[in-house]
Amino acid sequence: MSLPGAARRVRAYGGQFLLLAVLTLVTALLITGVPRVADRLTGQGLTEYVAGQPVARRDLTYSTAPTVVPPAEQPVVAGRGAQLAAIEEKMPAEVRATIGERWFAAQTVPGRLVGPTLRDDKGLIDLHLRAGTGIREAATLVDGRWPERGVTPAGAIEVTLAETIATTLGLAAGDRFRFSLLNADGNVLKSRPVDLVGVWRPNDPAGGVWDTLPSMLKLAPPENDGDPFVGVAYTADAGLDSITGQGWPVTFGWRYRIAPDRLEPGRLDALIADVDGLDRARPTEIEMALSQGVDIPLRRFADSLAAAQTLLAVIAAGLLATLAGLTLLAARLAARRRRAEFHLIRARGGSTGAVLRRGLAESLLVLPAAAGVGWLLGGLLPGSGASWGWVLIAALLATLLPPLAALAAGRAGGRSDLGGRSPAVRLTVEVVVLGLAVLGAFLLRRRGLTAGTVDPLLISVPVLLAIAAALLVLRAYPWPLRLVSRLAARARGSVAFLGTARAGRAASTGPLVVVVMAVATAAFCGVVATGIETGRDTAAAHAVPGDLLVRGERFTPDTAGRLAELPGVRAVAPVLTIPAERPYADRAGRPAPITELRVVLVDGERFAEVARQADVPVSVPDPVRARTDGSTPLPALVSPAVAGELADAGLADAQGDRPAWLDVQGNRLPVRTAATVDEFALVGEDVRRFVVLPWPALPADAPHQLAPTGFVLAGSGVDAAEVDRVAQDGQRRYLRIGGVDTGDKARAPEVTTRSAVRADLGGAGVNGLLVFGFVLGAGGGAALGLLGLALAVLAGARSRGQVLSRLRTMGLSRRQWRGLLMVELTPLVLVSVLTGAVVGALLPLLLTPVLGLPAFTGGVEVRPSFEPGLMAGVSVLAMLALGFAITVEAVNNRRLRLGEVLRLGEES
Repeated sequence: MSLPGAARRVRAYGGQFLLLAVLTLVTALLITGVPRVADRLTGQGLTEYVAGQPVARRDLTYSTAPTVVPPAEQPVVAGRGAQLAAIEEKMPAEVRATIGERWFAAQTVPGRLVGPTLRDDKGLIDLHLRAGTGIREAATLVDGRWPERGVTPAGAIEVTLAETIATTLGLAAGDRFRFSLLNADGNVLKSRPVDLVGVWRPNDPAGGVWDTLPSMLKLAPPENDGDPFVGVAYTADAGLDSITGQGWPVTFGWRYRIAPDRLEPGRLDALIADVDGLDRARPTEIEMALSQGVDIPLRRFADSLAAAQTLLAVIAAGLLATLAGLTLLAARLAARRRRAEFHLIRARGGSTGAVLRRGLAESLLVLPAAAGVGWLLGGLLPGSGASWGWVLIAALLATLLPPLAALAAGRAGGRSDLGGRSPAVRLTVEVVVLGLAVLGAFLLRRRGLTAGTVDPLLISVPVLLAIAAALLVLRAYPWPLRLVSRLAARARGSVAFLGTARAGRAASTGPLVVVVMAVATAAFCGVVATGIETGRDTAAAHAVPGDLLVRGERFTPDTAGRLAELPGVRAVAPVLTIPAERPYADRAGRPAPITELRVVLVDGERFAEVARQADVPVSVPDPVRARTDGSTPLPALVSPAVAGELADAGLADAQGDRPAWLDVQGNRLPVRTAATVDEFALVGEDVRRFVVLPWPALPADAPHQLAPTGFVLAGSGVDAAEVDRVAQDGQRRYLRIGGVDTGDKARAPEVTTRSAVRADLGGAGVNGLLVFGFVLGAGGGAALGLLGLALAVLAGARSRGQVLSRLRTMGLSRRQWRGLLMVELTPLVLVSVLTGAVVGALLPLLLTPVLGLPAFTGGVEVRPSFEPGLMAGVSVLAMLALGFAITVEAVNNRRLRLGEVLRLGEES
């Protein structure tokens, strides 16, 4: 066939080839662009997730125990510092490629610092001397100079201090001290003079060089009464060599920080494997230990990424299957419009090859170029990972569809309204598709996912189920319409009867299947997204079963009242938590054969009020609401593991005849098992052994009044800083002993808001990839569904045009014509949209066990449900689709000119 002739035919049928070209372009764009955007979002999420981790989960730290360096190995600091590069060189390749900053530090054990400028009111001061890399570059001198020589001619060690420490102690450059190593009895073992030659200020207090413990930027408070404050001073290598040469114990540390911007999602598994092998790659020349927590966030992100990639694969499979169906429908529709042309070619002696060559010549002019444009547009998107091979396959299949459809149309003959397909063939195809869908769903639930890859079974089962559901609906769809048609036949007017009669016979298999797949993909995205959001809300409510949660050591009982007086606070409930406690068999303290468990006491009534005011779905069972004074056994909620041990020991029976006894802040409280529960909001994550008790009203002569260790608050607009201030004051007042304030030595109270926990669950990691997948699936599914409906309308436009033309000649008015269109098209639209919505809503229930959705919700199980908002969205989509279908039909009828349809004949 000549190229000019093919070009003229493409121009003559430009609308049909334009539709095929657009579908091919979108398919190529989807194949190319989605992996690139997903790769960019994944890399960005990984970088942000790792950068937000605490220091202990970003550093690889090699360290030695305090040791005395033999004189033969002196000087030692420079030699040990050279190991910074040697250790990195021995790391596995994947780990080595991600290292950003690195630091070496040599540090003495603490020695007592005394001098004329250290006043007695400052307390005892112990000091570490530290030499290492990166310190001078990260600080600026504010007084004096750097310790260039390390040791003065008089034998004193030159040191510098951070401005914060020097200011706290009232020191300045030029001060002199005595630095002594003490034994356990406080006797001096070794001593050296020390000169403070400079004071410096860190350029960035959050810089990584300052993360080495103990901190160089502040004094560490005493651990116990009579213990010293502990600080760190910087000295030169020569200064540290001088003191270690005297037999002063020293430790060495080599710290490597993972650079988040060097992490690649595609090499995450290899990096995790190499991190696991770091311990085996340690240098053997020096005895050192490795501490790292890098693998924890990497594994969590890898789990979330695998689940997100699985979800995205399911969504992309649904969209690609819909696009493939639309392309096939467009090719069939174009071939049907040219059926007379193909029949004429065959009647004039044209062979099958001639029809194929004719169609192939036309396709080659349009569709490969459209696929290339889609590939180029996809390549403009940021990211990497797109493969041109899949685009080539898609372009080849799209190019072959029009000639194959032309061949099928050229072979078809007879009246199209009588149907040309054998009912047995159709039934066989439907049974095979239904059987494959059921078998695939069974196998998927039975074996789960294939780890490490995109599971072909997982991405094919949703498509098969959507097709099977559409075929079943097509089988059942005509029956209720025929019943309605019979009822309409008895009524006055012909519009309802003719519309329902045609709707019952006009259902086309291909368009309905495509619409169901598209709408199912959109509904699937909506249901899963809603389930994940609900799961995150549940996880946040488990972590903070109110609006704010305060945890600390112990607080004075009146702290709850002071918190309740803060602006915005509506309810407060005290909580007392004992992390590890072993029950007793009797009041005297006889040990019971039960291992440690967590004990939680809470005022049930006040806690229920907090949950109600904060609108948190927390269940507070009746045993926790009980009022008791501790003289009778307290009803307890017990975890299954503890309940089994108590039953085996014959303790804590439900009647309280043989109670178990718990020591709660010096009070022996009897306990009986009231109920067994798997979890409770205030217990904490991953705690499987616990007992929850109601807060007892102890008598005034009780050994010790109960002091809460935390509070749950409800309120809107509560200032977390004010809550923290009141909590710190309550803890400090409890821990004040006589005139000595020991509150600074305790763990500072921690204030956590539910909104912060919720934001943390939804604002890091693969959340960007999830949002992209859901928006793509919902928007793309809805748009492709409307296009599928348009093709379904156009597929039956010729026969409808003929009927409407005949009815217009018989006196049908324009108003009746619009009503007839409405009655005929409404069942098709509603059935296709609602079927797709139901399939999309049911798919998550089937796939949730294998999708790994708890990776997005902090481990909380995701329970997909058909939300009212989704129902409203489906209704809006159905109305929009109906209006769109009627508009397409009206425009098409004007273009066809109904009078000419009737005059020119069936196959015009």
